[in-house]
Amino acid sequence: MTEHLVVVGGDAAGMSAAAQARRLRGPERLRITAFERGHFSSYSACGIPYWVGGEVPERDALIARSPEEHREHGIDLRMRTEVVELDLDRRRVRSRDLEDGTEAWTGFDQLVIGTGAEPARPALPGFDAPGVHGVQTLDEGQALLRTLERDCRRAVVVGGGYIGIEMAEAMKRRGLQVTVVHRAPEPMSTLDPDMGRLVRLAMEGMGIEVVPGAEAKEVLLGPDGRPAAVATTVGEHPADLVVLGMGVRPRTELARAAGLPLGESGGLPTDERMRVPGQDGVWAGGDCVEVLELVSGRHRHIALGTHANKHGRVIGINIGGGSAVFPGVVGTAVSKVCELEIARTGLTEREAAAAGLAYESAVIEATSRAGYYPGAAPMTVKMTAERGSGRLLGLQIVGREGAAKRVDIGAVALTARMTVDQVVSLDLGYAPPFSPVWDPVLVAARRL
Repeated sequence: MTEHLVVVGGDAAGMSAAAQARRLRGPERLRITAFERGHFSSYSACGIPYWVGGEVPERDALIARSPEEHREHGIDLRMRTEVVELDLDRRRVRSRDLEDGTEAWTGFDQLVIGTGAEPARPALPGFDAPGVHGVQTLDEGQALLRTLERDCRRAVVVGGGYIGIEMAEAMKRRGLQVTVVHRAPEPMSTLDPDMGRLVRLAMEGMGIEVVPGAEAKEVLLGPDGRPAAVATTVGEHPADLVVLGMGVRPRTELARAAGLPLGESGGLPTDERMRVPGQDGVWAGGDCVEVLELVSGRHRHIALGTHANKHGRVIGINIGGGSAVFPGVVGTAVSKVCELEIARTGLTEREAAAAGLAYESAVIEATSRAGYYPGAAPMTVKMTAERGSGRLLGLQIVGREGAAKRVDIGAVALTARMTVDQVVSLDLGYAPPFSPVWDPVLVAARRL
C-alpha cells in the first residue's frame, strides 16, 4: 500500500525530511505532497543579510534546490499554497491557493510540520507600516531591497542580536547611516555583557551608532505613510527604513489551533526521533520546535539552519523505515559584523545561574596566529566551567579573522562533557600561520 506524506513548509526541515524519505522509499511506496506559501523553496535564510548587503550578488545563490528540482525527484511541491488548518482526527490538512483563493483538503498518513519562525514584530504603532522589514524569508529580503531602491539614507535596526548586527552591517555596506537601538545594556545578549561590550565598541568604531537601553515605542510615519523615525525610551532616531532585528519566534499557530501542546517558548516539543508526543505519524522540525540543550538539560527554542537540516534528515530516515535520533544541541552560534567575528557555545554566566549551576569564568586576550607571524589578529576568549567538577559550561569568543570557528573546539568538548583540565590537554594542530603554540582556547582553559 502507498503511504501519503504531507509536508507543511518548503524550506530546510520540511524539504530535508521529504528528500531523505524519498531516497529511502520510492514513489510506489510513498507519495509526498509539500505545501509552501512563499515563492521559494530550500533556501538559506542565514544568507539573506549578505545578499541584501551585496556580498552575495545573486538571490538564487541562496537556493539549494528549486521547486522544479524537488518535483523531478518525485515530490509534489505546491508553491504559493498555505496550509490553514490541521485536522489531526481525520488526518487531513486544509490548504489555500494564495493566487486564486481556492481551498482543498488533503489526507495524510504521515505529517511533517516545518512551519519555521517569524520575525518578532512588536504590537506597537507603526511597526506594520511599509518600510518596516523583517528578513526571515527570501520574499522579505526582496521587499527590503525594493525599499532600498528608494532614496534611503538612514536605517534604524531595532534589536541588537544576530539578525540585528548582521543587518546593521548590510545597511552600512549599502552606504546608509545606521543606528542600532536595543533595550539591553549591550548588544548580543546571547553573550555575557562584558563580551557584548567588545561588540558595541567595535561597531561604534565602524561608524555604526549603537544606542543601548533603548526600548522601541513607535515607528513615527511621514506624510507618505512610511518611516520617518523610531521613537524609543531614550529619544527619537531618524529613519527612512526600519529593520527588525529582535529575533524570531516559532510559527506555531496551526499547531496550537489543532490542539497540539506547546513549550514555554511557544515551540513544539518533540521526542528524540522528532515525533510530536501523543500523535502517531506526526513529526515536527526546524525553527518551529524546541530542542534539548545538552549542557543545562533544558528545552529551548534555538532557530538555526544547521539544526533544521538535521531535524529533517532524522525525520526523513524515520519515515523512510530507518532509525535516527536528534540528541540535542549545545547552543553553538557564530556571526560577524564587518571584520569582527563573534562566537558562542554552551551557557553564558546568566544561563548557568538560571540552570542552578555554580560556575567560574576566565577571560584572556590572545592572537589568532603566532604573534611574530604576519596577520596575527587579536581575540578575546571567555570560558566558563562548573565549580567543583570543572566541567566545561560555555565558551565565548570575540575577535578578528580566525577567531570565530575556534568555538567548535568548545562545541565538541561540551558534547563530550569534558572538564577544563581535559581541554587543556587537547592535541590541537599547531603551526605559526594558524595558531600560537598554545591555542587561545587552551590558554583560557588553563587560566580557568
